Amino acid sequence: MNVIVVQNAEEGGREGYKIFRNAKENGATVFGLATGSTPLTTYAELCDSDIDFSDCTSVNLDEYVGLGPDDDQSYAYFMQHNLFNQKPFAHSYIPNGLANDITKEVSRYDQVLADNPVDLQILGIGRNGHIGFNEPGTPFNSKTHEVQLTQSTIDANSRFFANKEDVPRSALSMGMASIMQAKSILLEAYGDAKADAIAQTIEGPVTENVPASILQRHPNVTIIVDEAAASKLKGQY
Repeated sequence: MNVIVVQNAEEGGREGYKIFRNAKENGATVFGLATGSTPLTTYAELCDSDIDFSDCTSVNLDEYVGLGPDDDQSYAYFMQHNLFNQKPFAHSYIPNGLANDITKEVSRYDQVLADNPVDLQILGIGRNGHIGFNEPGTPFNSKTHEVQLTQSTIDANSRFFANKEDVPRSALSMGMASIMQAKSILLEAYGDAKADAIAQTIEGPVTENVPASILQRHPNVTIIVDEAAASKLKGQY
């Protein structure tokens, strides 16, 4: 793992942008994307740059079940407003949260991933070590699946909704095996609330109880953290 410690999320965004640019300059054409507050500074840097994704494909990690692209809390809406409007891709794939048949949608998305092997995957991380919506206990061999969200994840996401009752209770997510198929992975984390998860991810045992710990087994991972998120690491980075 290559660990980069920065002062704040803004500096992290600049470092994240460099990784995207370097990947594209070295032939990357498929980018795995994430939502949430963590990648926003990286997306802002991409939007302010001259990088061109018009010949590229994006595939997103996840989407809430029950929310469509016109819902301002959907991840499709998030991507449109925080990246795609400014930097369109030739093709962009996001799980369909309104699919009538979840089983068919899972199969469809697995085929999307098979047809579009990811060159660079960006990730955030939850306080409990989840990546995508792969909560603790998710099998490492999982592919795309419907996830029943834990209470801690519902609570964390409730800040984006007017009422906690409006937070969806399940989501469609790439599985752990799906994520690990990416040729390179960038994980970003900011703030002391992520310190335990980062320490366990980088220096703890590889265990399904900390989903992100599987990244220790990937040959090309970069982790960008601010000093607060890095505060419980024992090694020198």
